[in-house]
Amino acid sequence: MKWQMGRQSNNVEDQRGRGVGTAVAGGGIGTILLAIVVTLLGGDPSIVLDQASDNPPASNAPQGSNAPAPTEETKFVAAVLAQTEDVWNEQFRTLGKTYQEPKLVIFSGAVRSACGVAQSSTGPFYCPSDRKVYLDTSFFRDMKNRHQSPGDFAQAYVIAHEVGHHVQNQLGILPKVNQLQQQVSKTEANQLSVRTELQADCLAGVWANRTNKTKQILEPGDIEEALNAASQIGDDRLQSQARGYVVPDSFTHGSSAQRVRWFKRGVQSGSIKQCDTFSASSI
Repeated sequence: MKWQMGRQSNNVEDQRGRGVGTAVAGGGIGTILLAIVVTLLGGDPSIVLDQASDNPPASNAPQGSNAPAPTEETKFVAAVLAQTEDVWNEQFRTLGKTYQEPKLVIFSGAVRSACGVAQSSTGPFYCPSDRKVYLDTSFFRDMKNRHQSPGDFAQAYVIAHEVGHHVQNQLGILPKVNQLQQQVSKTEANQLSVRTELQADCLAGVWANRTNKTKQILEPGDIEEALNAASQIGDDRLQSQARGYVVPDSFTHGSSAQRVRWFKRGVQSGSIKQCDTFSASSI
């Protein structure tokens, strides 16, 4: 992936090495999504839910007013975030709307968000309450070693997916999903979550299409890297690895085939209008 020549976003908050302090009580879809990710990674979701409502002890991580020195990884994250800003600013203009760019927080170990305190093991997430994306770049090594998803474009896909949730929030989709989930059964709530995640995959594909048209970022094998990543983190694959069996009614992100299909749809169309997973009769 050719990312070095582009600009880097100023919306990155580098919190590596800082303590998490006292948690801010939060809830709603942000906390739910954190719990979902922990579950998919084989962890205990109650940890996240408890942290969202209780005040944990302050971290002993070193404090400091000086920002850590940029690394190749943090520069990469800032470059990809800048690409998403360019795409969604332009796309929102075509919709007659104004895109409010999200902040992306890079952390290490643990982080406090408006959705609660999260550990690195939670994985990247978007918190709609403070409109920020959170990422511990150690997840990139987990992608390579644990999820067999190497490559910088696979990493960029993950960032674009989380920004896709911010796009959904800006368009009023996440609040509606959160409200509906409180009114339906657990199985139906899971289905709403799947459609939400697949739409974010499609929006990540739109980012890839639009950015490549303007900046020619793609190199041979890049799309395959992202498709592989989408496949490796499908609910069916993760459940099979963690449990040895699959429970489709408990899916929250979509199967490997579904995630690949919707990302490809975004890549091929480059159109946000093609990402309406909620109106699709079949996903």
